[in-house]
Amino acid sequence: MEFHGYTLTQVLAKEEIQNRISEIAAELSEKFHNEVPILIGVLNGSFIFLADLIRALDIDCEMDFIKLASYHGDKSTGTVRLRKDISAEITGRHVIIIEDIIDSGLTIKFIKDRMNDADPKSLTIVTLLLKPDVANLDFPIDIVGFEIAPEFVVGYGLDYDQKMRHLPAIYRLEKE
Repeated sequence: MEFHGYTLTQVLAKEEIQNRISEIAAELSEKFHNEVPILIGVLNGSFIFLADLIRALDIDCEMDFIKLASYHGDKSTGTVRLRKDISAEITGRHVIIIEDIIDSGLTIKFIKDRMNDADPKSLTIVTLLLKPDVANLDFPIDIVGFEIAPEFVVGYGLDYDQKMRHLPAIYRLEKE
């Protein structure tokens, strides 16, 4: 598949993603049975994942968003900038962070520290994708949708300079 001068090779099919989301939703619904957790989506990449996940849950919940910047094109800048903070009060609440992808671990460390400063009742981290070969983490990720190779991927919310988020599956991006 070609898109704007790039070759796209499918890594995860739409059906694989949807099946895994159903499993994640079942796990979260069981873990937070009789609770009303707040899901915090990390913008912009997680919005499609969060939308599908929240509709698959069997529990009531709330949601909010945080927006950070740490990439320019396909390269990490090495720093995290807060663009939009959450508006909800999370002290004493069950908080579920919904991330699209964890590669270096820089962004999720920032979010975890920021959320823990607010003293939530619990903090659960869910990511659709994890690049274990490059993730530099000193804490576990609670729920991982898929582990992938350390390649640049797009689709299903993930972008290259704000493009290709709309693709229904996940693709490896290769310059032609």
